[in-house]
Amino acid sequence: MLFRDARPEDIPQLTAVRFAVRENVLRNRALVTEAHYLDYLTRRGHGWVCEEAGAVVGFAIADLQDHNIWALFVHPDFDQRGIGKRLHQLMLDWYFQQTPEPVWLSTSPGTRAEAFYRRQGWQETGRTSSGEVRFEMTRAGWTERGE
Repeated sequence: MLFRDARPEDIPQLTAVRFAVRENVLRNRALVTEAHYLDYLTRRGHGWVCEEAGAVVGFAIADLQDHNIWALFVHPDFDQRGIGKRLHQLMLDWYFQQTPEPVWLSTSPGTRAEAFYRRQGWQETGRTSSGEVRFEMTRAGWTERGE
């Protein structure tokens, strides 16, 4: 497996991974366009991919403007191989090198994603207006976790 920075030419494969997931499914595909991916990769933040045999099988994108995790998805055929954990580490290491601001994310309750973020040390801060679990990670929390 190869982990590397995401590039604009990866966007079709990022989209394919996003649409393949079984949890936190994007019901209205029009809500996340190629222009959104491009903006988050080139202007708002940074992204990473995991490739297997030249195909993107997972990706993560951090948003420095709104201080959140915009995406962390692994294709279901590649679950349980440590891909999400490695992408998560690359993303948060980079994020906290850029800013001391806490970072947040939200995910559907009762999902494997919720359990994953709890295991990674994210702290629940409540619920979003849509009922998702809202988590936050501080630089201190991330640094302590890495020691």
